[in-house]
Amino acid sequence: MSQWTVREIPDLQGRVALVTGANSGLGLETVRALAAKGAHVVMACRNQEKGQQAQATLLKELPQASLELVALDLASLDAVRQFASSFSASHAHLNLLFNNAGVMAIPRHETQDGFEMQFGTNHLAHFALTGLLLPTLLATPQSRIIITTSAARAMGKIRFDDLNRTRSYGRWEAYGQSKLSNLLFAFELQHRLAAADASTISVAAHPGYAVTNLQTTSATTSNASFEHFIYTTIGPVFGQSAQMGALPQLYAGLAPDIHGGELVGPGSLGGLRGYPKIDAKAQKEYDKATASRLWDESVKLTGVDFAALRSSRSVG
Repeated sequence: MSQWTVREIPDLQGRVALVTGANSGLGLETVRALAAKGAHVVMACRNQEKGQQAQATLLKELPQASLELVALDLASLDAVRQFASSFSASHAHLNLLFNNAGVMAIPRHETQDGFEMQFGTNHLAHFALTGLLLPTLLATPQSRIIITTSAARAMGKIRFDDLNRTRSYGRWEAYGQSKLSNLLFAFELQHRLAAADASTISVAAHPGYAVTNLQTTSATTSNASFEHFIYTTIGPVFGQSAQMGALPQLYAGLAPDIHGGELVGPGSLGGLRGYPKIDAKAQKEYDKATASRLWDESVKLTGVDFAALRSSRSVG
């Protein structure tokens, strides 16, 4: 495992994978690796022009790649519902769901539903998407849900009295809350999948310090010259490429020693870089009471209640 790379990925012919935020960064590298091994990859992108450019680039590199570009705006629950309905109608199974897309440390904005943008996009939209696609996932034996978190979760706290940061807003603290929410969601989902005797599993992954367009977007939208300096000087030294940053989520989705409930991240330099490794201490971050309450709040906010889990449990 210490030297796991895309070379270890098995033949994926016949498998269907969905990757959110597929047109750049970790998402694009995840699509590239999956398509190279024969998977049919659904590229879910908000910006269709950039999505088309990414798809064209990949097809030039991999002429036999099976790529499907679809529009998905995670800042709109209506768009998430429409996407999930269309996907479920046209795909009988889904082997791998990569909840990868995200925004990082931006000035306060709101989604179309009035949620703080980072919490709404990074967590609530993926929570809703997963719940809406769950019937298809449960119908696919040994399917996996991979939820991308971040080391920045350490900056966050789930503030149930102000989840949408209407009273006070710190862009990094809000980002940390969204990424902590991702981790708690991944672990709580695995707990509920196991209780329902489902073969579908939920796994969390983080890229360490991967140099992607997220840093550029954060510094630009925030007019943060110091952050830009850090990204351009420190990043190249301590960070790693998007290709390396994508390895943990690929490992989480495809490695045989993943059984559900793990967190996979880089194994070197304190988790900042390196080959993927299962974090043996990650379950200590799973506060059951907080995760359960976050789940209930997320159901209220999105209107998605994961009814398929109850159906699976009753059938079992």
